Amino acid sequence: MAHAASQSALELGGPIRVEHDRRRRQFSVRLNGCHDRAVLLYEYVGKRIVDLQHTEVPDAYRGRGIAKHLAKAALDFVVEEDLKAHLTCWYIQKYVKENPLPQYLERLQP
Repeated sequence: MAHAASQSALELGGPIRVEHDRRRRQFSVRLNGCHDRAVLLYEYVGKRIVDLQHTEVPDAYRGRGIAKHLAKAALDFVVEEDLKAHLTCWYIQKYVKENPLPQYLERLQP
């Protein structure tokens, strides 16, 4: 029942829920029940440095702001965990340019 509710919420432009899998080092949003997912992948490249590597949203779901939710969740994680971030992913670079919040900017690695 919960799957149907979250699917219809996305279909209707409702809340997008981002899940964080620390073990697999990814943020994801379930789309269409649990078959499709949008993901943001990261890797630790130092003790306190994460590389936000790649964001992927299936073609059918692009343009709905899903990647924006993934980027925000990842950057909020960097802030909450007091980490530094290296931005390999072009989309996250773009997100930070469009949302130049001090708490994000002060955590970026050149």
